[in-house]
Amino acid sequence: MSTPTDRPTADATGDSVLDRVHAALATVDDPEIKKPITELGMVDSVALDEDGTARITVLLTVSGCPMKDTITTEVTEAVGRVDGVAGVALELGVMTPEQREGLQTHLRGGQAQREIPFAQPGSLTKVYAIASGKGGVGKSSVTVNLALALAAQGQRVGIVDADVYGHSVPAMLGLADARPTQVEDLIMPVPTPSGVSVISIGMLKPRRDQVVAWRGPMLDRALVQMLSDVYWGDLDVLLLDLPPGTGDVAISLGQHLPGAEVIVVTTPQEAAAEVAERAGTMASMMHQRVIGVVENMSFLPCPHCTPEQDHRLEVFGSGGGDRVAATLSSRFGYDVPVLGRIPLDLSLREGGDVGKPVIEADPTSPSALALRGVADALGRRGRGLAGRQLGLSPTAKV
Repeated sequence: MSTPTDRPTADATGDSVLDRVHAALATVDDPEIKKPITELGMVDSVALDEDGTARITVLLTVSGCPMKDTITTEVTEAVGRVDGVAGVALELGVMTPEQREGLQTHLRGGQAQREIPFAQPGSLTKVYAIASGKGGVGKSSVTVNLALALAAQGQRVGIVDADVYGHSVPAMLGLADARPTQVEDLIMPVPTPSGVSVISIGMLKPRRDQVVAWRGPMLDRALVQMLSDVYWGDLDVLLLDLPPGTGDVAISLGQHLPGAEVIVVTTPQEAAAEVAERAGTMASMMHQRVIGVVENMSFLPCPHCTPEQDHRLEVFGSGGGDRVAATLSSRFGYDVPVLGRIPLDLSLREGGDVGKPVIEADPTSPSALALRGVADALGRRGRGLAGRQLGLSPTAKV
């Protein structure tokens, strides 16, 4: 039996095999926290046998960590590629309560009190609240697919499913039965293969079929928990899928995230457009900026025509998105554009039903192309100053 050593011979560059193993481990991120496992204190021990076998112990944040297979695979592959390593013997342990408490303090940046990171003056995360006046206009579908399209641009994206009563985002992403990992009182958002991180009330319920029957204070507390008790890391974009209408959650969002920018989703018919205007007006009342309108179910491409003919069947009428944009622009005194018109598309509906959003499942479909156009428009936008503290204070006149 070979004996482990902590002092392998250095190569021509002066780096030992053990040094290179540590460097390789630093390239492995925890799938949920998205930081190197070496930085998180998850690497408990590293040793090298005389026969070149690297013996590594990695501590999981909690027993039964749902991402342990991913960690095992990535550590084994990263260390296995190191020159001088003949094999990898990986052992998984579990952090002690004291180690988890230290990790929580590290992730909070030394802050003992809970705070909403996106409400801080120095936050560079763009926060988009996806709102609608009424249900059934496809707001959640737009949210999910926009998130994936933005992630495909290389952005780090998170989704808060704030539609407490009608939380459908997990199912649309194929995560209906997923549960987040908890480190002490810090919750890890659930990762997706696309890199988008997600949290939803649906993931925090004991059972999927359990009904949420909460009123104002509980709704406010739930929103704050999903924003402050969840470790989001460094996001470029956070999308919030709001409940339809102008109720408690919309008011709470304005209070806790005044810098959030609002996208209003409507369908073309007059009934939907009228209530969508109310949702946009509520955002303005909470001192949030409405940055655009998305018209969903805009038209049905004629199944008998070629793309060049561009024959459209306006199943739900026309002009709703333009009406909302024009009304809000006039009401607010600044331009509220129509960001995109999403056609009726079987692929979009099917993707939501089976947990494979159309942006990934059928990227060349008409709806996917339109949604990608909206994401491109958002990607070109700079971070606005609405709701941000500028660090200025008045001075007396000389």
